[in-house]
Amino acid sequence: TNGKFTGRDLKVVLVGDANVGKTSLVRRYIDRKFQGSVSTIGASFLLKQWGNYNIAIWDTAGAEKYSGLSSFYCRGAAAAVLTFDLTRYKSIETLRQRYIPLLEVMDQVSVKVVAGTKLDLIGIPSIGQVYLPRQVAPEEGQQLAAEVNTNQTCRDIIPYFETSSKTGQNVDNVFEFIFEYFFPDRGLRPRCNNKLEDSIVLKKMSKNSYKHKTVCCM
Repeated sequence: TNGKFTGRDLKVVLVGDANVGKTSLVRRYIDRKFQGSVSTIGASFLLKQWGNYNIAIWDTAGAEKYSGLSSFYCRGAAAAVLTFDLTRYKSIETLRQRYIPLLEVMDQVSVKVVAGTKLDLIGIPSIGQVYLPRQVAPEEGQQLAAEVNTNQTCRDIIPYFETSSKTGQNVDNVFEFIFEYFFPDRGLRPRCNNKLEDSIVLKKMSKNSYKHKTVCCM
């Protein structure tokens, strides 16, 4: 497959370090089921029908040996999902060091949603269950999303979601935030006064609150 697929109205690209769960995230959204760890070679392509629109979703490989292909697969994308593992701090550093500089030189990427993955793994260990410590605070994810979306008209909206591909928590919100941003005429709701659960509003953000609602306008 190549990065010049043309039969679509919108191109969305998923970027992030290896093993953060990009494939599991998009497969949960498309197939409505959890798919465990899968290694992507180069990139994989999925087509999503959103109302009357065809949306191309490119799931890119996160291994450093494929980093040279990233600019090719990101070419022509209007939106990006920047993914990192909430239980692995290095994965958010990889976004800052490798992928954000790449997207900054691509002016056509107008919306960048930041998605923390593996939320279901965070918790207090109990009998028969294994949990991992959170290594990235919600505030740091919020800050990153604010930094990479400075050109948005709605400056009080921070497109940041903490997700679980296993349970499905917030997975739909990641993609539908993007789709409704570009295609408000789908007939679901107008672009303004469009409430999206579990995203983050800067002016309402608090250290002890992980879930908020936003009102989107453009």
